[in-house]
Amino acid sequence: MERMRAADWWRVRTVGDGVTWIDEPHIHEFYRCNVWHVRGRDGDMLVDSGMGVVSLREWVPLVTERPLEAVASHTHFDHIGCHHEFPCRSCHGAEAEMMRSPTRVATLADPYVTDEIFTALPPAPYLSATYAVKAAPATRLLWDGDAVDLGDRRFEVIHTPGHSPGGIALWEAATGVLFSGDIVYDGPLIEDTYHSDAADYHRSMVRLYDLPVRVVHGGHFASYGRERHREIIGNWLKGKEA
Repeated sequence: MERMRAADWWRVRTVGDGVTWIDEPHIHEFYRCNVWHVRGRDGDMLVDSGMGVVSLREWVPLVTERPLEAVASHTHFDHIGCHHEFPCRSCHGAEAEMMRSPTRVATLADPYVTDEIFTALPPAPYLSATYAVKAAPATRLLWDGDAVDLGDRRFEVIHTPGHSPGGIALWEAATGVLFSGDIVYDGPLIEDTYHSDAADYHRSMVRLYDLPVRVVHGGHFASYGRERHREIIGNWLKGKEA
């Protein structure tokens, strides 16, 4: 399989509301994490950081321009791979141990990380067989109701367990912007990881259903609006009730 140059690994697109969508286009869409950069008055926020196979700080200058808090929506391999590159790192307390001591099993790198998840491989010396997330101990633990404050923007932490114990969404009530992580997005949802919980997943979906969102930026796949948000969750809830 072809290997990509580091300079060609990341893709960067602006999506409005001071939000920039960063992703790794040479990973198949199902496995490709969305990395969200949010501009604030006093500092910026980064939601997730990709696989970590190519440096985010080195190849995406946007993330080094200002003080930044790197928030983990949860601690699976595709979401925290570059968190070690940032001095200010946040995650929910339930997954702090996975940030501090990541393993292939705990982060789901085993069994998901194989050459088959790529359309082109990262630069040498990358090898799927030896891939591992680097330790990135949290400098701040987040809990339900906490906030990430950027000065002129405030994102409320909503604990959304189900996909994983410490999953969170980030909600800006003033603009109707929701960063939903992996609890809900417009694609096949993963409900059967080793630490998923069906009852928690249901409660999280119910909680997010009536949120007056304007736009949802998920952990995977494309963003969407309020009507689609209610359709996705509504259909999911109906399926569970059936």
